[in-house]
Amino acid sequence: MAKGILTSREKQVFELLVLNKSTSDIADELHISEKTVRNHISNAMQKLGVKGRASAVVELLKLKEISL
Repeated sequence: MAKGILTSREKQVFELLVLNKSTSDIADELHISEKTVRNHISNAMQKLGVKGRASAVVELLKLKEISL
């Protein structure tokens, strides 16, 4: 998969997820609704072809889309 698979917002969401932030923490920090956070996560998981947030994080780390 090519680099830059995520939108900048999806990337922001996952960067906060790896910091162990909850959906509501992420929503507050980015000034968006929890539903929007879940949509971003869901869209990214679909693009990556994975089920679950943890699998998405692992894939994004492998692809160097996000870092710890």
